[in-house]
Amino acid sequence: MKYTFEQLAGMIDHSLLHPAMTDQELEDGCRLAARYGVASVCIKPYAVRRAAQLLEGTGVLVGAVIGFPHGSSCTESKRYETELACRDGAAEIDMVINIGKALSGDWDYVERDVKDVCDEAHSRGAKVKVILENDYLTRGGAGLSSNDFKKKLCQICERAGADWVKTSSGYGFVKQPDGSYNYKGATAHDLALMRASVSPKVQVKAAGGVRDLDGLIQVRDLGATRCGATATAAMLDEYRRREAAEKRGGQPQ
Repeated sequence: MKYTFEQLAGMIDHSLLHPAMTDQELEDGCRLAARYGVASVCIKPYAVRRAAQLLEGTGVLVGAVIGFPHGSSCTESKRYETELACRDGAAEIDMVINIGKALSGDWDYVERDVKDVCDEAHSRGAKVKVILENDYLTRGGAGLSSNDFKKKLCQICERAGADWVKTSSGYGFVKQPDGSYNYKGATAHDLALMRASVSPKVQVKAAGGVRDLDGLIQVRDLGATRCGATATAAMLDEYRRREAAEKRGGQPQ
């Protein structure tokens, strides 16, 4: 295998963000994350304290989403959400930029929004992943092409103190021509663009649309160090099947 099990599991932020998720599903998800030894769980703010209890001593971090999923909370609300999440045990923060302000070209607002969250998180020993929500940025904005717009946002996030730039929330649904809603999430194009748009000290996270082992491997090949996933068990079980087949000298069944 190209990468070890631990390398790939250590990329995964196991996503527990569905709006209808029950307390039991949250607890089951935390136990699954611990069983597979992933990097973190990514959860809603109210659940941080319980997740921290469940994951204590496992090595799996607790990450909380802030201003989720559309980034529309005022900056002070995002900062306070961050404060509370860190107090409850969050070691990582996944915040959403103010997408409308970005598309309006109010770059100072966007930078202050990100910086206030980063400053709060860093003061409490937590790291920050900043979600751009690329599905909303396919036409660019503020006089910039889509690529230049995403590049500028990445640079703003780095200047504001972000530890990661992140493609998507997984909930950035866009209305399709047939009236349905869907999203692409992390694409190879965007991951390569984002990796090239920040310095080595800023990492890249993929989120949305990575549902199998080959997708996870591609994310790593493109330079991302984290990947949000709900299909954690399926991906890592497939790794074990392929690994066993290699040892037998054959192909996975």
